[in-house]
Amino acid sequence: MAALATGGLVLRIPAMDCPTEEGQIRQALERFPEVKRLQFDLAGRALRVDAPPSSWESVTAAINAAGFKTETLSAPPAAADTARSQRTELIRLIAALAVAVGAELVHFLAPDTLPWRGLGMVVAAVAIALSGLSVFRKGLSSLFRGQLNINALMSVAVAGAFAIGQWPEAAMVMALYSLAELIEARSVERARNAITGLLQLSPPQVEVRQVDGSWATVEAKAVAVGAVARVKPGERFALDGRVTEGQSAVDQSPVTGESIPVDKTPGDDVFAGTINQSGSLEFEVTKPASDTVLARIIHAVEAAQAQRAPTQRFVDRFAAIYTPAVFALALAVALGTPLVLGWPWLTGIYKALVLLVIACPCALVISTPVTVVSGLAAAARRGILIKGGVYLEQARKLSIVALDKTGTLTEGKPKLVAQLMRTQALPEDQVVRIARSLAARSDHPVSKAIAAGLAGEASTVQNFGAELGRGVHGSVDGQDYVLGNHRWIHERGQCSAEFEALMHEHEAQGRTLTVLANAQEVLALFAVADTTKESSRQAISELKALGVRTVMLTGDNPSTAQNIAKQVGIDDVRADLLPQDKQKAVEALATEGEVGMVGDGVNDSPSLAAAALGFSMGGAGTDTAKEAADVLIMNDDLRRVPETIRLSKKTYAVLWQNISLALGIKAVFFVLAVFGSATMWMAVFADMGASLLVVFNGLRLLRAGGDR
Repeated sequence: MAALATGGLVLRIPAMDCPTEEGQIRQALERFPEVKRLQFDLAGRALRVDAPPSSWESVTAAINAAGFKTETLSAPPAAADTARSQRTELIRLIAALAVAVGAELVHFLAPDTLPWRGLGMVVAAVAIALSGLSVFRKGLSSLFRGQLNINALMSVAVAGAFAIGQWPEAAMVMALYSLAELIEARSVERARNAITGLLQLSPPQVEVRQVDGSWATVEAKAVAVGAVARVKPGERFALDGRVTEGQSAVDQSPVTGESIPVDKTPGDDVFAGTINQSGSLEFEVTKPASDTVLARIIHAVEAAQAQRAPTQRFVDRFAAIYTPAVFALALAVALGTPLVLGWPWLTGIYKALVLLVIACPCALVISTPVTVVSGLAAAARRGILIKGGVYLEQARKLSIVALDKTGTLTEGKPKLVAQLMRTQALPEDQVVRIARSLAARSDHPVSKAIAAGLAGEASTVQNFGAELGRGVHGSVDGQDYVLGNHRWIHERGQCSAEFEALMHEHEAQGRTLTVLANAQEVLALFAVADTTKESSRQAISELKALGVRTVMLTGDNPSTAQNIAKQVGIDDVRADLLPQDKQKAVEALATEGEVGMVGDGVNDSPSLAAAALGFSMGGAGTDTAKEAADVLIMNDDLRRVPETIRLSKKTYAVLWQNISLALGIKAVFFVLAVFGSATMWMAVFADMGASLLVVFNGLRLLRAGGDR
């Protein structure tokens, strides 16, 4: 519902369950030129109409005339109200079923005389009225507009059965159909609740520090950016923020899918919906409640549901042809079998009505959206945000995955990986202290990595200065030192042949070298490198196991790129690439198969957009990369890429299982309806049974996630 909450007329339509009803409502509003856009939220059973307020009353009346009851919304209905409404509906349908059973008893047990027959017809009519008025309203509206859908088929079938004297069966069919529809709707809501349940991850209230220093519990949506909030052990974060005080482990699995709690200290980011485990934390609010990472996930998944996956579009087109074709077949059976095969007219008509019941396309139409929504929800639970069903299906086709290096395969943060002493004139601890003192004064990422990697205290540096492109210099304990790169040490004439060979050995491994020296000699060598993520090697191995070829595309130098590629298991490396070069490389690879691109930086955006499927790191990635990508990996774990492919393959398999199941059951009953002894109530059980089977089969994806 969040996706529909602002602007326009927002209506709740309780009977809007699937694309069939969506199509009916679209057709009902076609005659209104002032309606600019219709935004359907099938998950929340809501509709936003972009139209001037002067037309709202007539738009609502048109939807009601199409057989759909509407409720004007300013907010989603309360869970308690929804549960109460469902209980009331269930009681009404159970009562209708009981009355239908009464009609059957009158038919079988009472004498076949006019008074008893009349009583049975009245009882059957009451059962139909209790269970089927909404079906008749929608069915008649569809027939008047020349539409043939499930409600039209059921209306004709039940009315026809009543007219030819099969009133007990007509009552039972309508009661069973409506009851099965309710059960099916409840089942479908399990898939929808997997997404709307994300809303409950974020508590509505939070403790906020007041001006006088006291703490007060306030509504999360009223908290301003910059306020300081507090979360105690065991509580969930209500807002995004940055830790200002305290240390604790935080379970981020509800948002990022990480199974291991992450340690948080001052300066670390925290997200709404995650769980504080050990210590109390204070944090500065960095995003309003409407713009938290969790809120964006919910909005994105809701928006993704509105997009039709390729299989879903195929099924919708097929159903649009299938339903009229079956209606024509039923008409042929009703008129043709008495004329050609010599069957009694009532027998031909009855068999035609059975055909109409079993032909209802609900199981077929509902099989795809339930499966796709389940797949999207399963991915979201694992920290994989897929922007639409079309991308969920696309992932299974990938044969090549191109990967950026920095921030994707590697941490993107240089670390000190080696230090070598080159002097005996000074103690090692003194050399380390001097290097740390100089590095701590510099803002260069390499110097910061050295300072962070050398534990201990720093000394005062006098006459500190920086040489652009070379390094820094300064005096420590009255002695002048330089902390510089290979080029500067070479220019100072302090590189021996043996030392040059040592430096080239480290540089061949993709390391950045910094040398500490005084006027007399080189004192120490420090090697800094961007380390690979622990998950990268496993991710590449899993991609290869899926038959997916991997390629590294990076702007880094060839030696560094080759070294990282060797560590993670990539054979095809393309280095020294500018952003446009990466894009051209992706386009060239596309001639060999479907290409996925994984990146996190602004320079990756063109190649992400050019790929058949773009993956961006949702945590470390830039906003530009996230916009260009089709899939966001919220915890920056590269293993989510093969997991997405596996989930895509499983979703596609379930989609076609459901389509085959729905059509297979109908094909069997078509034969039984015409040449066997299938009855209308058997047809209802078969049709609704098929619907429930495809729904439950689709819901299996919620448990599957991306399991191997």
